[in-house]
Amino acid sequence: MLQPKVRSLADTNKKTVVVIGAGMVGVCAASYIQRAGHDVVIVDPNPPGEGASFGNAGCINPSSVVPIAGPDTLKKVPGYLLDPLGPLAIRWSYLPRIAPWLLRYAYAGSSSARVEKQADALKTLLWSSFDYLMPLVQNAHADQLVKRNGILIVYRSERGWQSDERAWNIRKRAGVVWHDLNADELRQFDPSLSRDLIRAKHVAGNGHTVDPGGLVKALASAVAADGGKIVRAKATGFKIENGKLRAVATETGEIPADAAVIAAGAYSKTLAAQAGDTVPLETERGYHLVVRNPEAMPRVPTTDSEFSFVATPMSGGLRLAGTVELAGLNAKPNWQRSRMLLARAANLFQNLSPIVPEDRLSMWMGHRPSLPDSLPVLGRSSRSADIIHAFGHQHVGMTAAPYTGHVVAELVSGRPSPIDLSPFRPDRF
Repeated sequence: MLQPKVRSLADTNKKTVVVIGAGMVGVCAASYIQRAGHDVVIVDPNPPGEGASFGNAGCINPSSVVPIAGPDTLKKVPGYLLDPLGPLAIRWSYLPRIAPWLLRYAYAGSSSARVEKQADALKTLLWSSFDYLMPLVQNAHADQLVKRNGILIVYRSERGWQSDERAWNIRKRAGVVWHDLNADELRQFDPSLSRDLIRAKHVAGNGHTVDPGGLVKALASAVAADGGKIVRAKATGFKIENGKLRAVATETGEIPADAAVIAAGAYSKTLAAQAGDTVPLETERGYHLVVRNPEAMPRVPTTDSEFSFVATPMSGGLRLAGTVELAGLNAKPNWQRSRMLLARAANLFQNLSPIVPEDRLSMWMGHRPSLPDSLPVLGRSSRSADIIHAFGHQHVGMTAAPYTGHVVAELVSGRPSPIDLSPFRPDRF
């Protein structure tokens, strides 16, 4: 395993750095900034790990280099919207507001050449994920929360298998390795799955966490144990003098700072604007359903390719996640988006009942931070080089966070980025 270099104080001038956001990206950034020899303050109105990092599918997939927007995905959108139990829904009252974002999304996915460039950029953030995650996990004594026994993508028809060919070719070009399973091999690999499944792909290099929120909390606790501070407050802006950051403003007062990192997920748009950058950040409202003591549990996280959801074995039960709703930050949850996942999962597993007592179910809705081209915003802000953007990781936050944290630490320390940041610049739109 690559051991990321820990810089000593002799390597850099010590700074006080405020990281805005206590999700996976913010906490990983804080940890690597701390390892680079700086003082860290994490600011968030909520405890660590209680936003999008809490409710995701828990997958840590270096193979997730394929952008969400692509020619094949765009073809499926009309069918998704017509299906009341489909993986995508739009609140039609929100359509006028999100229409410009949707047009950019369609443009980003309309060209194979653009999609391949986006995939190349994603690879730079994802490929070394475990190399940069595990030192943080080990320091937090949280090894039991991370599993690396792969993930499974399953198919119900030859048509579905063939429709994913373009995406798998992109992964192959990126160096992703997988093993194809026929129906018999799939049944041997995981007997709990439905006999209706005809094929699968096992990506052994991927993994997952059995408790995403718990993992973030453990990493944040390690930051605190190593001298970092965690402040429960909402960041509202920046005090900048002649291009130099002096403080981060919060609802409870200013926090003096030499540098700041915007890692507030779907809530980063206003802060980015105050740092001089207007970005088309939207929220994909994600839902999950957890079944405690389920009749069936997959061997590894299993993606149903037809219905676009993931079933993940977690410490709290079977988590079903993956649907998208476009409705903004303020609309009330539509819990039918969670409940429908149980019906879908009953078709994925042989013995899972579609009817489960309420006391064995829990539901959640959260906000994925999404840019139209599936790439985050990463790099220095326009108004001050002391403010670093690190938000918009969409569906790959758990995977991209560790290396994003390393990149951010290098920038904070005044060193060149280890990767080309031009695909992630805030003015690319």
